Order: sequence, then C-alpha cells, then structure tokens
Amino acid sequence: MRDDYQQLVDEITAVLRAPATLENRDFALIAFGAQESEDSDGTEEPALDPVRTRSILQRRSTAAVRAWFEAFGIARAQAPLRIPPDPAAGVFMGRICLPVRHRGVVHGYVWLLDDGHLADLELGGPAGARDPRLVRAMETADRIGALLAAEARAGEELGELLRDALTGPPAGRDAARSGLRAALRGAADGPLALVAVVPWTPGTGEDADHPGLPHLPGIVAACALLGDAAAGAPGVSGAPGAGLAALVRLRAASALDPARATAEQLLRSPRATAGGRGPGGPAPRAAAGVSAPRRGLEDLPAAWQEALAAARAAHADTHLGPVAEWSAIGPYRLLAALPALPPDAAVRPLLEPAHAELARTAETFLDCAGQAGRTAQRLGIHRQTLYYRLSRVRQLTGLDLDAGEDRLLLHMTLKAARLGPPGR
Repeated sequence: MRDDYQQLVDEITAVLRAPATLENRDFALIAFGAQESEDSDGTEEPALDPVRTRSILQRRSTAAVRAWFEAFGIARAQAPLRIPPDPAAGVFMGRICLPVRHRGVVHGYVWLLDDGHLADLELGGPAGARDPRLVRAMETADRIGALLAAEARAGEELGELLRDALTGPPAGRDAARSGLRAALRGAADGPLALVAVVPWTPGTGEDADHPGLPHLPGIVAACALLGDAAAGAPGVSGAPGAGLAALVRLRAASALDPARATAEQLLRSPRATAGGRGPGGPAPRAAAGVSAPRRGLEDLPAAWQEALAAARAAHADTHLGPVAEWSAIGPYRLLAALPALPPDAAVRPLLEPAHAELARTAETFLDCAGQAGRTAQRLGIHRQTLYYRLSRVRQLTGLDLDAGEDRLLLHMTLKAARLGPPGR
C-alpha cells in the first residue's frame, strides 16, 4: 500500500510541479515526491526546506511546526489552505496544504512547498474558481484519503483483536488469537515483541472518529487501552490511565532493535502525552517499555505485562528511559508484579517530601552497593556530607545500614515508592 501512496504523491508533484509531502493526521511521514526547482541563475537545484528535510529524515515534524500549521485550522479544512512561513518555528518557506479527507474526516495532509512559483495558483473560494491543476491535485488527495481510511479501518479491526487477546475474558482470547493469526498470516509466528507507551491519548471530542492508531513499519497491530487494562499508565488529565499496545515484528528473536526503534518513534507522536496538565502540575512524561521476544501469539497477555512493567520503570527512573526493555529493569521486574501496598512503616518517614534529598542519597548509596566513594562521586558531594546524610537516614528509619536485611528492606521500599502503584 505504501507504493500506492508514493505513486499518488508523485502524481500531485507532477501536476503542480512542486515538491509534495504526504503526512498522516499526526504528522508522521508517509511519502514524499522529489522535484527540482530552478534557481535564480537558471540551474536546477533541489527545493530544500529545513522542515521538509527534517520530516523526511526523522519521519515526523516538530511540535512547534505542528502548532504553527494547526493554528490555521488544517484539521477542519474542507479546501486547500495557504500558510505563510514562520522562521520562529523553523518554517522558512510557505506551504499550501491539501487536506486529505474521506467522508468528512481528515486523515492526513499533502504539503506543497511554496517558494514563490505557486503564487499564481488560485485556491478558489466563494468568489473565485479553483485552478484546474489544483482540482486534479485534490481529486488525487481524495483517493489518498480513501486509502488512508481503509487502512485505518483495517488497523482498528486488528486493534480490537489485539485488545481482546491481551485483556479480554479468557473465553474470548482464543477466538481473538485465531482472528489475529488469520489476519497476520506468517507474521503471527514471530518473532514478535509488544511495546507499551504510557500515557497515550486516544481520540476524543473532534477526534472521536479518528482513534489515531499508529501505522509505522514493523507494527502489525496496535490498540489503545484504558483504565485497568492499562494499569500503570499515569492519569490523563485526572481521567483513568491510558496506554498504547503495539505488536511489533522482529527480524530475529535475539534482536529487539526494531521494537526499540518503533517505541522511540511512538514517543514522538503528539498522542504520547497526557494532553494537558496532571493533578499537580505539568503533564506526565511519556515512556515506553518493550517485552521479551515471543514466538507466536499464545503468550501475549504475559508479554503485555512485561512491556507495561518496563514502561512504568522507564517512567519512574530516568536512567532507564525513555524506552526500557523488560530484561533491563532489574528489581522493577519483581516490584511491578506485586500488589499495591503502603510503604513499610520504618521507611515511611524518609518518604516525606521534606526528606527527598535524604531518600535520594540512601537510594544512590544502596545502588552503589554501599560504596561511599562511588556514592559521593555520583551525588557530587563530599564524603563527610554523605556520612552525615546516612546518619540522618538511620535516625529517621531506625534501620542499620550495615545489616543486609535492613538494607534490602530500605532499598526495595525506595524502589517501590519510585515506581508507584499501578494506575498512579
């Protein structure tokens, strides 16, 4: 299907003699057309623009570029729009945006670089007729919209099967796996890995008809999960947690690189955000987790728990994130599987906000296996300062940091507090 998009974009490029770029609704690159532009000295030079170059190389536009374009109402546009440059956002050339729609829903955008040679292109409107070249281009854009809509419908059907296979009632999981296996054919045999992204904002309001499931190379199925099914996802503007599950095809069972690359791309999506402010401040930082590889679809629920635990760990510990693999999260593998419990009574005083620096010192000391020199170096403090802080930790908790069991209790309680309860 990607070849179909490329062919249609090339048609628009040829008709308008301008470089065309096709992006989906979330500004992820789908296809682009190459077009030479004539320089002032009569030589042929490629039409270059930093935004277009970044989109092609990184497969996505920046948040500033997205905000500039969306300010012109492109998500609701029924007809082509002319958008001026904005150097502050890195947009040094103007654009003509052709909304890619199907049955009233915008599925993407075709972007045309307007370096001056499209100045005479009449976009049409209440008082004027549209340029015939643009009419042809919009007809092609409509064909693209139909393809994107069909792909979205197929993706939603696969997503529903994946959701049922991951979190549905046991009686329905076999049927969901059978449906997935039939739809995925050979890809269902693996190797596969699950990627969890938390938080993930599903379609709401104007986006209700456009769930925004990702269509990236390597993803064979994806679904958004809410509430208990996404336990561990930080709250979205006070609402129940929301997360994304993406089933990714691997090249080999021992190589998770495709899953990590997919997770990194997903984190650049505008939907990988809590969509506003959390209960106590800025929106939670998005993070992603990758499960251990799997052969076949039989073990998907366990793989989802691994991916979600890794995402929770990446969210809690910046040293692991923003993408963490299940095999690399250490004690969080155990802690994520435990039920939510209050902190141990001895350690609870240390977890008060007023003692945050002491808690960080204690955790770092234990992470460094009790080696004072390494701890002081990592914290950037003098050894005597470290010893003083550790004495305060002993006073607050009553724990003996020379005793193995006390150290284990303190270490695990601090890690559990960092991880937080599921659905925090």
